[in-house]
Amino acid sequence: MKCCLILALMSTVGTVQHNVSKEKLNSLEGYTIPYLVYLDSKPEPCVGSLIHPEWVLTAAHCSLPVKIRLGVYQPSTKNKKEHLRNYSLTLPYPGFDAQTLENDLMMIKLSNPAPLNSHVGTIAIALEPIVFNDSCFIPTWTWNEYKNLSHPDILTWINQYSLPLADCQSRLQHGLAANIMCVGEPLNTISKNKEVSAAPAICDGRLHGILSWAKGSVTLGSEGFFTSVHNYARWILKIINTH
Repeated sequence: MKCCLILALMSTVGTVQHNVSKEKLNSLEGYTIPYLVYLDSKPEPCVGSLIHPEWVLTAAHCSLPVKIRLGVYQPSTKNKKEHLRNYSLTLPYPGFDAQTLENDLMMIKLSNPAPLNSHVGTIAIALEPIVFNDSCFIPTWTWNEYKNLSHPDILTWINQYSLPLADCQSRLQHGLAANIMCVGEPLNTISKNKEVSAAPAICDGRLHGILSWAKGSVTLGSEGFFTSVHNYARWILKIINTH
């Protein structure tokens, strides 16, 4: 029964208007992507995704958060609709390798459940592999002007198409392609655009990837390498069900 309840909750996808233009976004004060979680960590913050009222999914390479902020538009400023949480448990995937970034996934349990509303919501995880050439929505925060220990001030995103497994394998220097999904194009120019790490890839309404590393700026179209979530779905559901 508990497992069925979990699946029902995880199927409640946070409302995201993928067709909202950036110009319109700038006019919507306090607009949030409900499942995006700002992990205030040192020395660098990370992005998390709320996959259950009590659980955040992010990359294992991220530092543990000092604060967990829900319902955030601009991390550099506070808003009345924002909710703060601590964590009660962190569980990196048991096979995580910090050198190769293999199995780069981590679960974070919130100290108290998130209040689900129009500004805070969950996103369902992928249970099946991504379909080749599927369009993926990749949101994160960036800095208008990066300064050490400063918070980012811009919510941004891009829509990218997934690459076939053979192309992904050819771009990797090691044999991790089975658990990696690739998006974007090879880096042609160096960008000074700095993004918050561990951006999610939302494809067909589900969380399919967590950004592990990138060559350049993912939100400017450079290639990114994402931990493929569906390979870990059984582990994720087991963690939620037993903790």
